[in-house]
Amino acid sequence: MTDAPLIQLKNVHVGIPSRRNALSIVKDVSFSIMPGEAFGLVGESGSGKSLTALSLIRLLKKPLKVTQGEILFKGKNLRDLSDRAMRDMRGDRIAMIFQEPMTALNPLKTVGRQIAEMFVLHRGKGWHEAEKMAVDALASVQVPAPEERVRAYPHQMSGGMRQRVMIAIALACDPDLLIADEPTTALDVTVQDEVLKLIAELCAARGTAVLMISHDLGVIANMCQRVGVMYSGRLVEERATYDIFANPQHPYTKGLLGALPRLGSRHGAGGRQRLVDIDSLIADKESLLQEFCYEPRNSIRDPRVRAGASV
Repeated sequence: MTDAPLIQLKNVHVGIPSRRNALSIVKDVSFSIMPGEAFGLVGESGSGKSLTALSLIRLLKKPLKVTQGEILFKGKNLRDLSDRAMRDMRGDRIAMIFQEPMTALNPLKTVGRQIAEMFVLHRGKGWHEAEKMAVDALASVQVPAPEERVRAYPHQMSGGMRQRVMIAIALACDPDLLIADEPTTALDVTVQDEVLKLIAELCAARGTAVLMISHDLGVIANMCQRVGVMYSGRLVEERATYDIFANPQHPYTKGLLGALPRLGSRHGAGGRQRLVDIDSLIADKESLLQEFCYEPRNSIRDPRVRAGASV
């Protein structure tokens, strides 16, 4: 890895522009990812992880938009790029694997055609050559009989095979950054493990940096060197993965780790472990405006930790 960040977010806000009473959904988020590094974003549903990722590649749905801050990719502010320049970068230098491949893939096109499109659009290849390259791309993600599978439609493949197709599409042009947004959602445990190992091995071999988004702390622990913890649109803690797990600082991080089941733990009534839950629900609109928006759920009640600041 070099000393310069591959991508850097500086005080990014995502919300709905308004002349008055504007409310940011993602608030003042700052972090960086080095070339070849795997960085994880964790937090419960609604914490702003996916919106942060979509802001990187400018795929936020209207009326949402980045209202403040900078998103620097190799020192260039992506917010300053034209729509065409951003389209050229998306899928080429920055790629994304979405949560549900069945909705991300086009049901009317064969998977081979969809992979080949990447080589036609971003590498200027003809369709005949691109379709041959699609076979190699499927083989690289360990899809059996790739020469036959290129002619299959998404509905003719299992969930695990569809996710491998998504990985093949995302990595077709050897991007510098791969964003993986809950890439194992709806897959069984065995297939999840296979898909995650495949992403890790391919990205390590190609030197591709990874932004891994997940609510599964086990996935993040195995995949990432650094972790950012999001709560109510804020990045409340960001450190090396080992430090986060060994010595969490923010009460929300402590709550997430306390809710993890642990093998071999035999304490509590009847010799069984009782999971620690986080009280109440995620902050509502009114409490989001407050500086200490985590306080209603903070069973630790640590006055030294500010909910709106990274620790």
